[in-house]
Amino acid sequence: MRQLKGKAKKETSKDKKERKQAMQEARQQVATVVLPTLAVVVLLIVVLSTSKTCNNFYKPETRISC
Repeated sequence: MRQLKGKAKKETSKDKKERKQAMQEARQQVATVVLPTLAVVVLLIVVLSTSKTCNNFYKPETRISC
């Protein structure tokens, strides 16, 4: 059947496999790039906020009791 100009073409099985593979790669990238980066940012915020609020943070001879 002839395809009209304004209509979107039907998705073939090859297109569907390519789309699923692209989605799988995107999920893997989230797990390998985004989550570790987010964890580092959160850890940095915690360390900086602790160091700003606790006076004895960098003195090894005193205990940290904030």
